[in-house]
Amino acid sequence: MIGSIVGIGILLILSAFFSGSETALTAVSRARIHHLQEEGNKRARIVVRLIERRERLIGSMLVGNNIVNIFASALATSVLIDLVGDGAVAIATVIMTVLVIVFSEVLPKTYAIRHPDRASLSVAPAVAFVVFVFSPIAITVQFIVSRLLKLFGERTDTNVHDAAEQEIRGTISMHAETGAVVEHERDMLHSILDLDRMTVGEIMTHRRRMLTLDADLPAKVLVERVMASPYTRIPVWRSELDNIVGVLHAKDVLRALGTTRGNPEAVDIAAIVTKPWFVPETTNLLEQMSAFRERHAHFALVVDEYGGLMGLVTLEDILEEIVGEITDEHDAKTRMIAAQPDGSYLVQGILSVRDVNRRLGWDLDEDEATTIAGLMLHHAQTIPNVGDRCEIDGFRFVVTTRQGNTLTQIRIAPPPDITPRAG
Repeated sequence: MIGSIVGIGILLILSAFFSGSETALTAVSRARIHHLQEEGNKRARIVVRLIERRERLIGSMLVGNNIVNIFASALATSVLIDLVGDGAVAIATVIMTVLVIVFSEVLPKTYAIRHPDRASLSVAPAVAFVVFVFSPIAITVQFIVSRLLKLFGERTDTNVHDAAEQEIRGTISMHAETGAVVEHERDMLHSILDLDRMTVGEIMTHRRRMLTLDADLPAKVLVERVMASPYTRIPVWRSELDNIVGVLHAKDVLRALGTTRGNPEAVDIAAIVTKPWFVPETTNLLEQMSAFRERHAHFALVVDEYGGLMGLVTLEDILEEIVGEITDEHDAKTRMIAAQPDGSYLVQGILSVRDVNRRLGWDLDEDEATTIAGLMLHHAQTIPNVGDRCEIDGFRFVVTTRQGNTLTQIRIAPPPDITPRAG
């Protein structure tokens, strides 16, 4: 009887091991474990191998846990039959249920949830041995389960990339809610994940707002305009704007002026313009950023499917999608969003819907138009005049300034239930 009681205790300890190990290995931070693996931690390497085959891991742990629990219950029933006789089964059920729940389930799992990394590293070698032993049974169980799931129409294939991205997004949002990640950092992290969903056509500077130079102008005029410009790279065209023949870099102009001893008329513009780089408007930002890095370039011209010039995109434009607006001492001091005393905002029409959402915490539809002006045009279905208004998803839009057919400034009043924020 003493041997049986000792055996029950050992089996309960094994049950606690299986329960706690399963919880620790499923709750472990994959990012931290991967970092430890990169630093050469051997146990972390074992943990990574185990969680890469999570179904086999869980199957083996469940098999081992059920074996020891059933064996422990059988021993307890045998001991109690010798002690109390006919009521042994009921008593054994109550006693083993309490012992298993408290000492083999709640206690080890609570510790594992509180210290998943430490616990998983501690049990990794032993779990690896258990998985090796019970793998044949676990594989058989997995095969049966997968066939049963298919009978009920359940698909077992999953998109690993989408699942990983959703997990990352959820983690970012969770930490933002708890205050571990501030709002600006949350927006930056989400923007990085969105780079492959946005195209250069959505963030480019439109051709109407581009500073360009006519290649047929005298060299002195071209040099003066480059020196007076706040930009370092300026497209050069001939005959028509769609015919871009090169890009003029301010540094090249300065070097040329040095060689001509400051005489702008002697500068050979054709010799210093660089070959233009054209990219399709459908190129996503992740691809474009990689292309900028590979070509050691910062500037590209955007064209449509017919080869017509649409605008230009720079490396800074992509970085601004991640970190927000970047300004320097040469940028125009135009305030893009200005909060008003009545709770509304004066917004420049050229500002993108995405930027407005990010800076004000709104949720305007970003699929219908790229800019705020475009969003109002889309809903108005006409070119509104100054003072014309429309309502979009509860937001009241009013045109305050218009130049030609361009809506340059719009007053936006959010719904009453949205908390005002600084512009």
